[in-house]
Amino acid sequence: MTTEMSTSIGVVIPAYEPDLSLLTDYISNIQSSLSPEIIRIEVDSPSPESVDILSEYDVDISVSPDRRGKGAAVMAGFDALDTDICLFTDADGSVPASSLKGILQPILESTAHVSIGSRRHPDSIIVNHQTILRRFLGDIFARGARYLLPTQCMDYQCGAKAVTADAWSSIGHHCYEPGFAWDLEFVSVAGSLGYNISEVPITWEDHPDSSVAPISTSIELATALIDVKRRTDAIAVSPRYHGVETTDKSDRLEKGWDDD
Repeated sequence: MTTEMSTSIGVVIPAYEPDLSLLTDYISNIQSSLSPEIIRIEVDSPSPESVDILSEYDVDISVSPDRRGKGAAVMAGFDALDTDICLFTDADGSVPASSLKGILQPILESTAHVSIGSRRHPDSIIVNHQTILRRFLGDIFARGARYLLPTQCMDYQCGAKAVTADAWSSIGHHCYEPGFAWDLEFVSVAGSLGYNISEVPITWEDHPDSSVAPISTSIELATALIDVKRRTDAIAVSPRYHGVETTDKSDRLEKGWDDD
């Protein structure tokens, strides 16, 4: 992929007990489609065999002995990148590399600071739907989030998002959610800080073996929504938050850290 003005792209893939066949094929497709400067695999609690297999590919591997959660893994990966654009995508490859190119485009064209894939975009192509239960719970959650949060979009939780490094230096300071609610928090914080967000149609193919458990994840998201609303409402109305705080984020996830 030829990028404008040699813009460098870093890709983070959070992984917990991934299907290694899917993941390694996905890595190869991303490399051929995007030519990123780096692909960083943030893998939680892997087996030695998994690390050995991933080491055969041209990727950086960051291993956590414990399960940190998706959000914590993505944040660690973004913080470690030294590229102009940070992009993350889920390890199951539900969003193909061709769609990742589309997600990058608004940032490369300087029309957005943040670009997110959207399964609910009218131009998206759904190859394989989620289960009826997951779709039902997801629709309810998306409606609730649009009603409650200061940042409005169609799909907060799609597992592919990109951000400029400069924007991440501000957005990341306000992100705390270690699990699946991180996607929601990231989008809401970005909008509350005044960054332009582009919601991009994608091709989507659900993988039923995903580590997302519908009921427990829905409870996690609903619980996090209230806290995210409180914090992003405060960001949205406070001038001191808009692009001025870029302090060290190394202990962001420590219990008790607060923006106020």
